[in-house]
Amino acid sequence: MEKNQIPTKPFGATGQPVTRVGLGGEGVLRTTGRFEDARAVIDAAVDQGITYYDSARVYSDSELYYGRMWKHNPQQRNRLFQTSKSASRDKKGARKDLEETLKRLQTDYLDLWQIHDVRTTGELSAISGPGGALEAFVEAKEEGKIRFIGVTGHHDPDVLTLAVQQWPVDSVMMPINPVEEIIGGFLTQTLPAALDKNTAVIAMKIFGGGHYVAPHLGVTPELLLRYALGKPITVAIAGCSNVFEVQTLADAGRTAKPLDDTELGKLVEPFKQNARKLAFYRGVI
Repeated sequence: MEKNQIPTKPFGATGQPVTRVGLGGEGVLRTTGRFEDARAVIDAAVDQGITYYDSARVYSDSELYYGRMWKHNPQQRNRLFQTSKSASRDKKGARKDLEETLKRLQTDYLDLWQIHDVRTTGELSAISGPGGALEAFVEAKEEGKIRFIGVTGHHDPDVLTLAVQQWPVDSVMMPINPVEEIIGGFLTQTLPAALDKNTAVIAMKIFGGGHYVAPHLGVTPELLLRYALGKPITVAIAGCSNVFEVQTLADAGRTAKPLDDTELGKLVEPFKQNARKLAFYRGVI
């Protein structure tokens, strides 16, 4: 590996190498009309050697930002791992989402297409039943429009675990942060289920939308990234608003080491009293 290169890991059973950190679809990417700002962030990520790029059909102009980049440099796009997501629960809607996503991204395939934000057992049934979105995902993979299938969720670990166990997915995206260390569920159920199937694990909600960053308590972005990267995951993604944040993300990918027991205890302590409330993305009040 070249000096300063970000280490890679196999993307689960697919064997496709991806850098251990990726550019998330939040931050400047989940905005509208900020093409120059988004270009600066994407350019910085490419320059830093990051290969994993997150997006979703519903993330404002994120796909358009990427599309403008890849249109002018298709060879660069083909060296990277471009992802997106569909929140449609039926086959027809998912197919329409994929057509629009490919058009907006100005590419003819996705490396990873994900069934987005699965929350309930009712959604599980709708997605995997006759005429459900899962049919569109499987067909798209057979047609070569996508390489891999994923599922994402941050609401109910029981539901996401069932999706990992029952569906033909290559990856799962889930929250990985100190709040989850306290509450359990995603780390104690979903993560082991994914590891059992050699399913790639994508860490999200690392900073809790920025709410968990508290330098006065010793909780820094670097420490939260070290926490996530110390778990048996494939890639940790974070949305970035500027070039400095991209640099922080890339540096963590290069150098972050797992927390020792003392460091872990100190990191978790500030979250203990209000852990369930802090897990706002679960809908827990």
